[in-house]
Amino acid sequence: MEMFKDSLPILIAAPIYLILIATESAVSIIYERHYYSLRGTLANVQLVAVNVALDLAVRSGWFAVLLWIFDYRIVEIASPWLYWATLLIVQDFLFYFLHRVDHACRLFWAVHVTHHSSGEFNLTVGFRPSVLQPLYRFAWFLPLAVLGYEPGDVLLMYSLTQLYGVLVHTRCVGKLAFLEWFLCIPSHHRVHHGINSQYLDKNLGMVFIVWNRLFGTFAEEKEPVRFGPRGGEPTRHLGRVIFCEFRAIGKDLGKSASIRTKLRCVFGPPGRSHETSIAP
Repeated sequence: MEMFKDSLPILIAAPIYLILIATESAVSIIYERHYYSLRGTLANVQLVAVNVALDLAVRSGWFAVLLWIFDYRIVEIASPWLYWATLLIVQDFLFYFLHRVDHACRLFWAVHVTHHSSGEFNLTVGFRPSVLQPLYRFAWFLPLAVLGYEPGDVLLMYSLTQLYGVLVHTRCVGKLAFLEWFLCIPSHHRVHHGINSQYLDKNLGMVFIVWNRLFGTFAEEKEPVRFGPRGGEPTRHLGRVIFCEFRAIGKDLGKSASIRTKLRCVFGPPGRSHETSIAP
């Protein structure tokens, strides 16, 4: 089915990623680098399960909307090469702004924070999702349907770019010469996950780093990256992991006296520390 066209790359890539994770874990153990913990890895797996269940629950409704929008497309791209190349570029461009909103607006950060709430940085963290994002992620696809990209192809390309995005969640790969000028590489994404003050809200692209260079959100990895949260209280309660920032918003709303302050609590920028009270 077109609605599940994006599942095939995941099924093909799954054994490859298991081998890569096992290799990275072995490197971590052999060289005592402490990239992995059983607790953190299990938390990532549980969050993926919740995210997939939610995605399946809302997918058919959003896909119907995408098909409806596609009927009103304003562009037809005849060349297959141009079609797929522009789909990759335009989708990554739109993802950059989706990701930027995730970091700039506290309401969306409350969803995205689950991806950043691990104190580790490894390939399994690449799979650690913004659990509630399927509720609105498909709305980001709507401009692509208007531009003449078939909904099934949009989901397929998103799946492929997400699989690439997992690969950059590693500390085992250093700088990559000329590639770092246009591609998002592990060095760039380590910066993105860093809680160093100069690294916050930087390097927001999935595949291409050029958007960050163009729009002033690029930072080079210079000093060692500190991954957060730090000093958090470990927990195994998924509800707390997923809803921690929503609870914080609720508390702040209770303390706010004016409508303006309440709106700022919800739609203003999140705390600059980007740290949470959890470290599963």
